[in-house]
Amino acid sequence: MRNNTVLKVAALFIFAAGLLGAAAKEPAKTSVKGFVLDSACAFVKNITKPVSKECAISCAKSGSPLVVLGDDGVIYWPISDAMPAVGQNEKLLPFAAERVTVTGRVFVRGGSHAIVIDKIEPAVATK
Repeated sequence: MRNNTVLKVAALFIFAAGLLGAAAKEPAKTSVKGFVLDSACAFVKNITKPVSKECAISCAKSGSPLVVLGDDGVIYWPISDAMPAVGQNEKLLPFAAERVTVTGRVFVRGGSHAIVIDKIEPAVATK
């Protein structure tokens, strides 16, 4: 009887730990401010703001992913949480080369930052 109780308690702890672990993996919603630009320019040219709207759109339409270069210098890869995943360029194209506020869940893995976008809008200009 005692062994059965110990097994039940152990199983309860394992179940609770699993629930806590699952909850900890889901990031909270975060807002990021920055520029929407071509990912290649962000890395290869190390730019801090877009060259032009036309350039960002041209690169995106040629297949280069658009990213959000945060005001803090972090590059956020917009990703989909749908299965199968879908590209996010269509969502970002209207904001190409603009400063935006993006709200969503940020995932960090191996030094990379990705964001599942819930909302994107032009950033309010600061004085």
